[in-house]
Amino acid sequence: MILESAQLQVKPGMMNDFESNFRKASAIISQMPGYIEHELHKCVEHENKYLLLVKWQSITHHEVGFRQSPQYQEWKALLHHFYDPFPEVEHYIQIRLTTDK
Repeated sequence: MILESAQLQVKPGMMNDFESNFRKASAIISQMPGYIEHELHKCVEHENKYLLLVKWQSITHHEVGFRQSPQYQEWKALLHHFYDPFPEVEHYIQIRLTTDK
């Protein structure tokens, strides 16, 4: 499993529209092959800052399956005009902190 992380800076005054459009975009991403789940968190200290976390089966499911799909164009049209600056996306793998005995 891969965890995609993106800090989203939404242009001032556009948070309500962003959140509304994100609800629509959620239906798009949740139908993609390799998608597991996603969460959107709003920052407490900065009202226009969000954290997007998406779990994918693999990086390929995200980078190729989603980003090179027609559905990504819909996602992009719904969301990308809200960001300033455009977010940096990173991928993480989980480190197991316990050992099985």
